[in-house]
Amino acid sequence: MLYKNWFIFLSCCLPFHLFAQLKWQNVDSLFQPLPKSVQVFYSNDTIHGRPNHAYYVIADLKDQQLLFPAKATNGVRNTPLKFYETESKPLLVMNCTFFEFVHNTNVSLVMNDGRQLAFSNNSIARRGKDTFTYSHPVIGALGIDKKRKADIAWVLSDSTKKYPWASQYPVSPVIDSAEHLNIPKFVASHAFKKWKMQTAVAGGPVLVQNASIAISNNQELKFGGKAINDKHPRTAMGYTADGKLIFLVIEGRFPGKSEGATLIEEATILRDLGSVEALNLDGGGSSCLLVNGKETIHPSDKEGERAVPAVIMVKVKKK
Repeated sequence: MLYKNWFIFLSCCLPFHLFAQLKWQNVDSLFQPLPKSVQVFYSNDTIHGRPNHAYYVIADLKDQQLLFPAKATNGVRNTPLKFYETESKPLLVMNCTFFEFVHNTNVSLVMNDGRQLAFSNNSIARRGKDTFTYSHPVIGALGIDKKRKADIAWVLSDSTKKYPWASQYPVSPVIDSAEHLNIPKFVASHAFKKWKMQTAVAGGPVLVQNASIAISNNQELKFGGKAINDKHPRTAMGYTADGKLIFLVIEGRFPGKSEGATLIEEATILRDLGSVEALNLDGGGSSCLLVNGKETIHPSDKEGERAVPAVIMVKVKKK
């Protein structure tokens, strides 16, 4: 896969951001019962000398006893623990999408059972002299198809269509005076294909492609200025070449205890864990991962778990 200037620039900068691989400890015993196809790991190794606490769960997509559903509750937000209680106590519950607080609505794609439940916002009003123009980015998403194969792509979703469209390459945003992107016209002029996923969640930016760090923030327009280098709590997903799904959370915003990670540090961790593709999801105060209802990292909001309008889960089929 070919990448343009953004990838070349990032690759040149990476030697200044690399750090030793984190050492991970298996902590399955803290979160039992777990099937053999699911494992939980913890690390408190420092990141660039700063304190850190992080967890990841790895689950085998080939295990037919595991289900990987997503849930969206547009207009209503629940804590991950509330989702755990109302969704028949899943094995895993993790926050995923970006959302807006006014209407408690997802602004990222969510799919479950092959149906689109929420749609990515592809319009950003520009400021200053460009007040009356809009940027239309194409947002990264992770999906799982009927054959239990994962994919990360840049996706456009449309409520009038059954499936979203996806590009396997980062797409430069359109800038025009239209408040909403003409998706059919845009799709027709680019290499998009129908993205027939059973489960999908979007966030952005994409962090890893072809097992290499390749952050498409310049295309997805998720973080402005130098925010790519800010440390925050993080939530992310990736998948390995042998068909395992990775759920990663990094604790942050606790000075002197857990200070979080930059996007580049997060991408490095996911690559080192064996991700061939990986995606950043909503972080900050939303970051939360429950295993059998137990918290892994401590959420950074002083109130505890932040209520969110969507989660991704792992469930075990009832025998």
